[in-house]
Amino acid sequence: MLRSLGCWLCLWALRLPAPPAGTGAAARELDVASYRERVRAMFYHAYEHYLESAFPYDELRPLTCDGQDTWGSFSLTLIDALDTLLILGNVSEFQRVVNVLQEGVDFDIDVNASVFETNIRAFQTPTGMPYGTVNLLHGVNPGETPVTCTAGIGTFIVEFATLSHLTGDPVFEDVARKALKALWKNRSDIGLVGNHIDVITAKWVAQDAGIGAGVDSYFEYLVKGAILLQDKELMSMFLEYNKAIKNYTKFDDWYLWVQMYKGTVSMPVFQSLEAYWPGLQSLIGDVDNAMRTFLNYYTVWKQFGGLPELYNIPQGYTVDKREGYPLRPELIESAMYLYRATRDPTLLELGRDAVESIEKISKVDCGFATIKDLRDHRLDNRMESFFLAETVKYLYLLFDPDNFIHNDGSVFDVVITPYGECVLNAGGYIFNTEAHPIDPAALHCCRKRKEEQWEVEDLMREFYSMKKNKKFTLKRASDHGEGESAKDPEDASLEKGVEKRNSRKSSHSLLSCPSQSFNSKLAVLGQVFLDNT
Repeated sequence: MLRSLGCWLCLWALRLPAPPAGTGAAARELDVASYRERVRAMFYHAYEHYLESAFPYDELRPLTCDGQDTWGSFSLTLIDALDTLLILGNVSEFQRVVNVLQEGVDFDIDVNASVFETNIRAFQTPTGMPYGTVNLLHGVNPGETPVTCTAGIGTFIVEFATLSHLTGDPVFEDVARKALKALWKNRSDIGLVGNHIDVITAKWVAQDAGIGAGVDSYFEYLVKGAILLQDKELMSMFLEYNKAIKNYTKFDDWYLWVQMYKGTVSMPVFQSLEAYWPGLQSLIGDVDNAMRTFLNYYTVWKQFGGLPELYNIPQGYTVDKREGYPLRPELIESAMYLYRATRDPTLLELGRDAVESIEKISKVDCGFATIKDLRDHRLDNRMESFFLAETVKYLYLLFDPDNFIHNDGSVFDVVITPYGECVLNAGGYIFNTEAHPIDPAALHCCRKRKEEQWEVEDLMREFYSMKKNKKFTLKRASDHGEGESAKDPEDASLEKGVEKRNSRKSSHSLLSCPSQSFNSKLAVLGQVFLDNT
């Protein structure tokens, strides 16, 4: 899925500098290993109690040791935790859960679901911008409000383009692009977008412009969509927004909320959701600005042991009724990206502080509870699914420099198809806004061809059963899409389970793996460098 963008946009292998002299590298390495294992233990404490007390509900209620449905009644926490299992190296549990979900989860249910929340794990409007809520069985309800937040419109291109590449159906990517362009078309004369818009009339209902709640992942997906698809237009759109954001919302490395048409300050606050921004800046090579903003946000964490949902910048304190911290991942996410780019030990210190705070304040017998008030550490009876999908994952990756996710392109797997060699697992994984990674090479390697009989589940089964750096052959599939490869003895039990699952007729779309030229150096951490960087 890496397309040539032209001379001004390209991905290069990230050269990570050695830790600075005098930083106590040996002692820090020992600490890193220790904190990595503590993060692993955090995951299993929460995960096992979800399975024991809450499954098949969406979320765990850790104070009462039971569960509740929140976003759609389809075991959301289990789905969100799935790839975290792989990142922690637990392949057998990953495969078991895949089987459980395939057999047990039904999306044809009479439930109203958030389009945004469901996709990150109804576009038939005059503007091409989707409704905010859709019924999974009946579609958009007749009385559904047409008012949707900006992020709810602009957070589809990563997943929908992936669907189009893997299925050969362009409709998913087409509707996602149309929605992005509709927002772009309706920006203000000074280059800003508001917070909520009417998807029928394209009139802005909430005109506060910023980088936080209601807008955040729109900007995130312009950058990540540009990297994933090597799309010059998406990156150009973001860079124009970035200029307007710096001109009107940035003050002393903080980002405020302003009126989208006038640029006047409307809310001098920092939202915890905005803490993703330094990580996004690092993806376009703006590391110095990213670090300065990150350090501002880190001072708030140190003040409270977490990030309150709203923080009044002039007063230097929390905002009334928004003092909670629901174990959000955004600051940890930024620390992970920036540490990969700089190796600055300050970023590891944030990870350390996060582990210590969460364990001390939030840990209870049945999991980890939302912190209702950071001032007195009162807890709330909820553990949102993003805690296992994002918070724990980014913490683990911060403390695990050798994780396969951090592959710098020097190691990869080659699939030999009837059409030539195809590279997978070379790095450059793109995280969606719920921290689910997508291998960019897979979008080019596996593409729909109606005349070819390849099934995605058989390709992935063969691929993940092999050792790193091995070449293996996938022969043209039979009527049931069975591939053949040499199997290692240690994979026998996993293979046996998968083969049993595949013994029934599969309903998955047929895919192909045609030959694609691929340069592994073009898929490193998804980092973008402009010509003048």
